[in-house]
Amino acid sequence: MTQEQHIQVCVSKQSEQSKQDYRVRLTSSVEILLYLLRQGLAFRGHDESYDSLNRGNFLEGLKLLANNNENIAKVVLQNAPENHQMIAPCIQKDIANAIASEVTQKIINDLGEELFGIIVDESRDISVKEQMIVFIRYVDSSGHIVERLLGITHVCDTTSMSLKVAIEDLLTRHRLSIARIRGQGYDGASNMRGEFNGLKTLIMNENPSAFYVHCFAHQLQLALVGVAKENEEVGDFFYTVSQLCNIVCASCKHMDSLRDKQLKMLIDSISDDTIETGTGLNQETVLKRPGDTRWGSHYGALMSIITLFSPVIDVLDEIRQDPKQRTEAFRVLKNILCFDFVFLLHLMRDVLGITNDLSQALQKKDQNIVNAMRLVDVSKKRLQMMRDDGWEALLQQVSLFCNKHSIPIPNLDEVYVVPGRPRRNAEERTHLHRYRVERFYAVLDLQLQELNNRFNEKNTELLLCVACFDPKNSFARFDKDKLVRLAQFYPNDFSDIELQLLDNQLQTYFVDVTSDPAFSKLDCIDDLAKKWWKREDIWTIRWCICF
Repeated sequence: MTQEQHIQVCVSKQSEQSKQDYRVRLTSSVEILLYLLRQGLAFRGHDESYDSLNRGNFLEGLKLLANNNENIAKVVLQNAPENHQMIAPCIQKDIANAIASEVTQKIINDLGEELFGIIVDESRDISVKEQMIVFIRYVDSSGHIVERLLGITHVCDTTSMSLKVAIEDLLTRHRLSIARIRGQGYDGASNMRGEFNGLKTLIMNENPSAFYVHCFAHQLQLALVGVAKENEEVGDFFYTVSQLCNIVCASCKHMDSLRDKQLKMLIDSISDDTIETGTGLNQETVLKRPGDTRWGSHYGALMSIITLFSPVIDVLDEIRQDPKQRTEAFRVLKNILCFDFVFLLHLMRDVLGITNDLSQALQKKDQNIVNAMRLVDVSKKRLQMMRDDGWEALLQQVSLFCNKHSIPIPNLDEVYVVPGRPRRNAEERTHLHRYRVERFYAVLDLQLQELNNRFNEKNTELLLCVACFDPKNSFARFDKDKLVRLAQFYPNDFSDIELQLLDNQLQTYFVDVTSDPAFSKLDCIDDLAKKWWKREDIWTIRWCICF
């Protein structure tokens, strides 16, 4: 170990110009990496050799920066020492890790000593490695509710105990504790929400105040999937819809033909004066493909099929001329040109139309608890109203659609015979009973059952108590008993003595906020939290932290 080769000696020997060049070189690399990280772009390219026409985002960005700044151009890329260009993959990773550490530390500093909730999900990367993504949700110093990505960590398996250990390790690294958690949000998998060995149960065993709340949008998704799985006819209907979209949308030639036939249908309708014309009307419609993981897309698919039914039939007739797809096109055409398909098409269009409004509302970032629960209740009522009084209207729509497209309508008073079985062995049930009871009532009852099971008051008692803070209409939802019940959910935050004093404090709270003009124009709990955070009242801040 020669003293002359010590790192401090080597650094001190460098000239001021060399140090300045190093700073410019490092700053340029950091700026390019910051841009790529913000935009979520890849750092490296397929061919980063000097003669390559596209050396990747990082090198091409650094080159662009040098072309527009002479001071940078003098010290980067080919003008930098070969062993000190600051462009190696390991250097890029080190800078990215340093940026990630700084961002995470800023999040931790913003959180401070406050309580928080965690949102956890599992995700595989491109190398098929199981990863766990952890978000934290908290109220910042201004009273705003924020969600921030805390980290992504590799897990060897997805058992509840392995996930808990990984979460504890991640929190410990950032000097956080499970004791400060006041909410958990996961999907509906058994390893996450299991009542005995699920992740939420393991965490609640250590911290009873870390209550689990299932995402409302995901619960709605599972309710819709449950209907398709439980009812064989509905499941077969969506399979036919998927086949139809795959055949027509898989080819550019078929899509061009669909557009041409849609244009012809539009021209004929305008000539016959059967549709309105004007600015913004009669825009081109595409046949939307339903996604397995996004049930909101199924509603768009059904609407597009109804709108483009005639052009779709014509395109399928053309596809039947292709020997390679003749059999598949014939099968789909046969399935959709029948009363059964049209009936389920309109029935599921109406059902998904009601739940689609709820789905879109639940996915809004600014949605609050009170409004979300109200929308769930409204959707249940609309489905019940459709079950009680919607049969005649649905049958009329289906009949008009069948007459328009020359689809035979069965006599609903005749006895239904299952195809392939002798008429003498047929059950004494009419077509009316089959469509009204076994399909219309069955689908709606199943949908209502799924919604009631996944959105019941027992599972959302905590949210119902929080809803009492709603400031709308001069705090009309205020309920002192429910707020006392809310405090009992958090034994670590409220002692027995404080619970006894709470009744009187809540009365003071209600008089205070209803008589203060600053609280009279608030629309949601979020606005109330921001107002609370500006107050210096200890009891108001404690309630803000609690919910």
